[in-house]
Amino acid sequence: MKHWLFKTEPDVFSIDDLYKAPSRIAPWEGVRNYQARNFLRDSIQKGDFILFYHSRVNPLSIVGIAEVAKPGYPDHFAFDPSHKYFDPKSKPENPTWYMVDIKFKKKFPEPITTEEMKKHKQLKNMALLQKGARLSIQPVSPTEFQFILRLADVKL
Repeated sequence: MKHWLFKTEPDVFSIDDLYKAPSRIAPWEGVRNYQARNFLRDSIQKGDFILFYHSRVNPLSIVGIAEVAKPGYPDHFAFDPSHKYFDPKSKPENPTWYMVDIKFKKKFPEPITTEEMKKHKQLKNMALLQKGARLSIQPVSPTEFQFILRLADVKL
């Protein structure tokens, strides 16, 4: 099992939206970065845990946990000319973009802000906290994941 951090803008899709989704499962579609796509296509597996991160809000923070419910499969929204994630170069027979389905696991009682994370030496190497780390999907070490759970005072 691996651990990941998925970034989302809460006005587009929040942890509460995931909670309200049918069966608390939703597709993680619309990723249009090749490195993040490669994680979705090649590395992320069913059962992997996800730190759910709200970006472009104040404060930036991890707000909960999700789990991969379905591993990478072609992002069919890329094939739909009427969809905002349409990509004319992506074809069903040769898809460019991939997505996964994620399942709500837990919302943190209080968000864990990036400012709070920066105070802990145990997280000094976390990809999220590195300068220039803008990738929407990032690997998280098991140690970092467990430390975040302790900060949030939650158990899975």
